[in-house]
Amino acid sequence: MGKKRIVKKQGKVVDQGVRSRLLAKLPKKKLAKGILYVESSFNNTKVTLTDPEGNVIMWASAGSLGFSGAKKGTPFAAAKVGELLGDKAVQIGVKEIDAVIKGIGAGRESALRSFISKGIAISSIQDKTPIPFNGPRRPRPKRN
Repeated sequence: MGKKRIVKKQGKVVDQGVRSRLLAKLPKKKLAKGILYVESSFNNTKVTLTDPEGNVIMWASAGSLGFSGAKKGTPFAAAKVGELLGDKAVQIGVKEIDAVIKGIGAGRESALRSFISKGIAISSIQDKTPIPFNGPRRPRPKRN
């Protein structure tokens, strides 16, 4: 069988190499106003920045930052995603955004808060979480 190895993991912080590599890839386009989409599920948080027409400029997710498994759905991972995208947005000149939030995960609010902390103004926040109005079809009655 071989020797058993015990690997101790400490608190997950985004690796500086990954962070600098992600910040190095910046679009050439300068942008003053944009739309920020935050999609938060129980398993992951994805944040996308688009121009006012809806064309994607940049995006990031908890998985792309190196978080794995259950840690991707945490508010901490979502905050790191928002922080990274906020840094990128400041570098391309974004001053104001409209926020669109979708999903019911834990990272909804923390991704947006960390994005705002970079000094970008928010003009509006919309919640586009899909809500079923009638629910799934009920099971048919049993026959004897």
